Amino acid sequence: MFTKPRNELKVTERLTRIGVEVYTPTKIEVRQWSDRIKKVTTPLLPSMVLVCLLEKEVDRVFEVTGVVRYLFEHGRRASVSNEEVVAMRSYIEATAAEDEKGLAVGDLVKVPLLEQQATLLSIKGKKCLAQLQKLGAIVSFQLQ
Repeated sequence: MFTKPRNELKVTERLTRIGVEVYTPTKIEVRQWSDRIKKVTTPLLPSMVLVCLLEKEVDRVFEVTGVVRYLFEHGRRASVSNEEVVAMRSYIEATAAEDEKGLAVGDLVKVPLLEQQATLLSIKGKKCLAQLQKLGAIVSFQLQ
């Protein structure tokens, strides 16, 4: 469903309080202001929250402040399968674990999208250069 802008986490909390099963995928970003640097939790799906409801309970979400409407696809309420939600959760947890473990030059990593093993050649911020083990090609990718 759609929410008001920047209200995703608040809507998630409010829906949880009234007993609705809800999921909002988030990531932690480092934001910099003129006077400080701070880690901020931001949603991966802007202005969207995933809910699991029975057909007779679909109007219940509108009791919560911040909910705008359901997302529609081909004239029907859009639905996301449980498998897709589980895959999204596992992906987010895996990328968070990779970010936390810290990488060093010479480490073996799995290159995103290619799903190939590679040796890290350099790391500059979130940008990495790695040499694929099988092909020997050098690829560039960003850490999440």
